[in-house]
Amino acid sequence: MTRQSFVYGAFILLVASLFNRVIGFIYQIAMIRIIRPEGVGLFNMVYPIYVLVLVLAGAGIPVAIAKLVAEEVARKNLYGAYRIFTIAFWCITGSSVFLTGLLLFALPWIKQLAFPHPKVYYSLLALIPAIIIVSLCSAFRGFFQGLQQMTPTATTQVVEQIIRVTAGLVIAYLLLPRGVEYAAMGISLGVVCGELAGFLLMLFIYVQKRPPLTGLRLNLPAPLYVDARRIFQLAVPVTLTRFVSTALLSVDAILIPRRLQAAGLGLLETTATYGQLVGIAETLLFTPGIVTISLATALVPAISDALAQNDLALVRGRTEEALRLTMLAGLPTAAVFWFMPRELCAVLFGYGEAGQALAILALGGPFLYLQQTVTGVLQGLGLADRPLKNLLVASLFKIIGIYYLTAVPSLTVRGTAAAISLGYMIMALLNYLDLRRSIRLRVDPGYCLGKPLAATAGMLAVMQLWREYMFKPDSIFHIGFFLLLGGFTYLFILLLLGGVHRYDLSRLHSFLRLR
Repeated sequence: MTRQSFVYGAFILLVASLFNRVIGFIYQIAMIRIIRPEGVGLFNMVYPIYVLVLVLAGAGIPVAIAKLVAEEVARKNLYGAYRIFTIAFWCITGSSVFLTGLLLFALPWIKQLAFPHPKVYYSLLALIPAIIIVSLCSAFRGFFQGLQQMTPTATTQVVEQIIRVTAGLVIAYLLLPRGVEYAAMGISLGVVCGELAGFLLMLFIYVQKRPPLTGLRLNLPAPLYVDARRIFQLAVPVTLTRFVSTALLSVDAILIPRRLQAAGLGLLETTATYGQLVGIAETLLFTPGIVTISLATALVPAISDALAQNDLALVRGRTEEALRLTMLAGLPTAAVFWFMPRELCAVLFGYGEAGQALAILALGGPFLYLQQTVTGVLQGLGLADRPLKNLLVASLFKIIGIYYLTAVPSLTVRGTAAAISLGYMIMALLNYLDLRRSIRLRVDPGYCLGKPLAATAGMLAVMQLWREYMFKPDSIFHIGFFLLLGGFTYLFILLLLGGVHRYDLSRLHSFLRLR
């Protein structure tokens, strides 16, 4: 398998993510209508706990595999790349098995003390088998990403999503007559089915497509402890960052419903409101993640490769390109969420009241997308501890905001959204300052921010005029028209301002031809 360029690798992941996002939207809409916000709230109360254990099981090792394999390949040492992968694979196997057993042992305690709703137990129990499956699959993905081959990751993600959506909806529908808690458990079982399908496909790809070891080994391998130390020097800060991030999501899943109750909402209303926040508003907000997460994934090996070649100019160039693409995708999308939040939530999901949270979350959206991309750059630079420190600072402000603002009866979920947006802003700013100091980055503000911002403002002006004098986006047809109108206006203004160049268009053309 040949190596792929950084942007082409990100493009492959983008296409897969776009497909998955479309399927995910259909899935989310169907899930909301089948099991209602209460069922979605039940599932999302336990999902952060599952992800927390998953982060610990992976121990940041997949990111370490991607970075270290990329370094070894840059040095023409394929034997070393396989050695890194083998050591890391057995480490991740042991950690995932141990933590799965520990979670099973702790389930009664978690059920009693952690969850504000007694019906969430079944959803968490059904998710447990996926921990080992996902952990092992992530090791193989890290290996191929280190080779700068993003196609295996993209292919398995697509298969996972198709199986997860199909199995989850079918099982949830069949179990719904027994109660909403069993329907939520069906969604969990769908996750397990999807992850298993993706893992089996990844094993097949690895057997068929892994690069062969040819020729003589040029040097003796380092002692085992040396390679293990290299892995964990990067894996530990990545793990801590993801652990803290996921632990904070778990804190949110426990804290937000309790503070909603403190504001005067009943148990069922609290569960439904929380389900609307995480199942509708945040689902829409995370849409541009198809670009930023793809960029972050591709950036780790790409930046590591450039560093291994001692090419700091290439590091800066790839970083600036990633920041520009982030703003090009993130600014107009967040603006649309702010412009018609209630209409999007009502038409797509049937719950227009979720728009009050989406409108406020949209203000923090560009900062969320920026922090995701910059985190990928910092990890590629081997500075994975910086996002952790910044996350701790930002989360302190977020949790304080959630605690006080959510309990205000006149704010409730809008106060929650404001606190979350504040956390995104602080995290993005701190990450960017660290990035500037580490590589002396000098970004052209007009090119990366000014032109996308001006095009976004022009797009909103045209959409507002159309809404005032023609019709409002109150149906799926009208929503689609507004999105097309806004998209074409945005691209047209970008072209006029020089925010998109002929080079970008020719590169997109070559991507579409799959060259």
